[in-house]
Amino acid sequence: MHKKKKFIVSSFYKFVYLRNPDIIKKKLFVNLKKFNIKGTFILGKEGVNASFSISAEQFQKVKNLIRSLISTEIKFKNQFNNNHSFLRLKIKEKKEIISLGQKNIFRKETTGFFVDPDSWDKFISDPDSIIIDTRNEYESDIGSFKKSVKTKTNNFREFPIWFEKHKKKLFEKKIGMFCTGGIRCEKASNFLINKGYKNIFQLDGGIIEYLNKTKNKSKMWEGECFVFDERVSLNDKLEKGLYSQCFACRSAITHVDTKSRYFKLGVSCPKCFKEKSKEQRARYKERQRQMQIAKKKGIKHIGS
Repeated sequence: MHKKKKFIVSSFYKFVYLRNPDIIKKKLFVNLKKFNIKGTFILGKEGVNASFSISAEQFQKVKNLIRSLISTEIKFKNQFNNNHSFLRLKIKEKKEIISLGQKNIFRKETTGFFVDPDSWDKFISDPDSIIIDTRNEYESDIGSFKKSVKTKTNNFREFPIWFEKHKKKLFEKKIGMFCTGGIRCEKASNFLINKGYKNIFQLDGGIIEYLNKTKNKSKMWEGECFVFDERVSLNDKLEKGLYSQCFACRSAITHVDTKSRYFKLGVSCPKCFKEKSKEQRARYKERQRQMQIAKKKGIKHIGS
């Protein structure tokens, strides 16, 4: 157990066929609500995808519970924090545990070769390799690996569209892909292999596991890593980074951004002000007002 931090922030995913995800969802909810746990669990017939925070002393019990309900071995990726990194516990059932928008269910046997974090620096230094950042633009904007190709997508469902535009340049190339925790590059590798591509590789455990194992000693990682929780970003020591978040567009923003005339807490930032309509900004303003009222009353607002 970490001596200084009271909470463990954990994430995992597992592509495994679940015959009855609805039943597992109910069992998870009944059992997890007994613990001091917050986060999001997504279940589907293709597996499970989860990120959560929990008090350190309860982590082992919850880890064993999850493994027993999913009935398979799961690798948890952990960091430490002083507080919860999520606002509430949500358990959802979806067709895809990470949405690529494809009809066929994910098949575990058709994925790329896994590259261990300790071997990743050598792999991406190979001049014959093309390294693809499969994350969204607002994530790669604040940090990525050197010389990586950024897809600049708004969401993961746009990856097939990006691929169609670049497929001729990628064919017969040695392709390495990465994402935050591994789930997106694993599904993207499956997508490319089904399109006939063969030399497909992926960073095992994603950026989080790379930074955890290598400590970024070679400085091949530049910037910070965007995370989908209250911390917003992590530095290369896996500590809370310098960014906060615009609640209108969800982009990571700096202290300088908050000084812009286009920034208004909960309403807009320099990155989205011109993209949002007056009607949208009016809705965000009302949401922010309701959040402030809830905060004064000492309760959590659903939109926070």
